[in-house]
Amino acid sequence: MNRKTQAHLMRFIIHLSAAITVAALAFIVIYIIIRGVPNLSSSLFALEYTTDNVSMFPAIITTLVVVLLTLLIATPLGIFTAFYLVEYAKKGSTVVDIIRVTTETLQGIPSILYGLFGMLFFTVFLGMGYSIISGVLTLSIMVLPLIIRSTEEALIAVDDSLRQGSFALGAGKLRTIIKVVLPVATPGILSGVILAIGRCVGETAALMFTLGTATAMPTGLLSSGRTLALHMYVLSTEGLHVNESFAVGFVLIILTLLINSLSEYVSRRFVEGGK
Repeated sequence: MNRKTQAHLMRFIIHLSAAITVAALAFIVIYIIIRGVPNLSSSLFALEYTTDNVSMFPAIITTLVVVLLTLLIATPLGIFTAFYLVEYAKKGSTVVDIIRVTTETLQGIPSILYGLFGMLFFTVFLGMGYSIISGVLTLSIMVLPLIIRSTEEALIAVDDSLRQGSFALGAGKLRTIIKVVLPVATPGILSGVILAIGRCVGETAALMFTLGTATAMPTGLLSSGRTLALHMYVLSTEGLHVNESFAVGFVLIILTLLINSLSEYVSRRFVEGGK
């Protein structure tokens, strides 16, 4: 097989893989839309959940609260850790190697193990019970490696000549990071944050063991609840409200798109403002 044939074959495989991926995603979305939209009703957005209306409104509020609090905890920790690894730590340091191996290992752990850890440590040992704070702290540990790695890769991608030029002009380490490195790395950092948001919105296993499955509107950090994804899972497994679970799935897709669109908008405005 000559090189030209190999190139055509590789191009065909790449295009076929992309087509299969897009087709699978489109099939899932269209199927959920077809099954979910006809089952949407005003009762699904009632302020209070009952066994008759199986309202998702408390779950929507809980989802937004959980995502916001998780980002407030995990984002600063992840970004500052990545800046330490890239900008301050010594090259080839044992501490750096340990942190990187740890984050890579944590990324591959199934979410149900995070849930079991959160239940044993936050829920039982610390006495937080099934609560929003238990779920938030568990999710923060889950998404922290993702934010660290994405931020680290974004910082590594910044050309060293930019740093050296800033130092040559008399700028210090911190000023170089804030004025030179951070604006260039911001798109990559925010991409990791957006991925973390997606994982928080779609998580069920970890939250089932920490957040609980209460249907009431959250009244505080120690109150139990359920996110939209967990609400959809419970409805589908009960077998009594399968149609409503598809409606919840459709709303979950819309909510995810809105959150991602808002994140992209904030990312663009932040980058444009830094120029």
